Amino acid sequence: MYLEVKNMKKSYGKDGSYIQVLKGISTGVEQGQMCVIQGTSGSGKSTFLNCIGGLDTLDSGSIKVDGKEIVGLKQEKLSDYRRENLGFIFQFYNLVPNLTVRENIQVCEYLSKQPLDMEELLENLGLTEHQNKFPSQLSGGQQQRCAIARALIKNPKLLLLDEPTGALDSKTSRDILILLEEINRKYGTTMLLVTHNNSIKNMVHKVIIIKDGQISKEYENENRVPAEELEDL
Repeated sequence: MYLEVKNMKKSYGKDGSYIQVLKGISTGVEQGQMCVIQGTSGSGKSTFLNCIGGLDTLDSGSIKVDGKEIVGLKQEKLSDYRRENLGFIFQFYNLVPNLTVRENIQVCEYLSKQPLDMEELLENLGLTEHQNKFPSQLSGGQQQRCAIARALIKNPKLLLLDEPTGALDSKTSRDILILLEEINRKYGTTMLLVTHNNSIKNMVHKVIIIKDGQISKEYENENRVPAEELEDL
């Protein structure tokens, strides 16, 4: 099991403002799987992703990635874990506005000992002709492609995606999902996708549904649909 989570608990606040967001989640994802995490707003799915990414600390529980426990790591070791293992893609891109597309990607390229080839990545993501543009000169879909390229240049083993198509129209969403599918197939990247979109679950290997801080359902997807055939995006 590449990702193994046991009895994950997470709360915020105290006294009157105390809220328990995750109430003992246990699950796992095999290496190379694409996994969708679904749930209503406030169910805990983004917190689940942030804990795996080392952005939030657990109250208790265990998170093992590639056999290594990350809960309890000191800040320096946690930074090493994120740099060496993870790629993050957020709904709102988080691009640096005064850097070009190429420069935004280079920020993460310098973090990796074995980065992917920049020219090949730009070509694969349709960004070659846009590489010298600034984020404000790009469409939403192009900005998301830049964010994906920035995460992928590190050649991460684990890609965490929080609503990667949430701000995109249906055609651009499909293009991005086809791209993620190709990345998964080509590089064997393990992916966790948090999404509200009910169609995306049909293209992945595994589905985890979180309700009120607990897993209400999880299953392996035996009849996957290619991203280009998804309906109602």
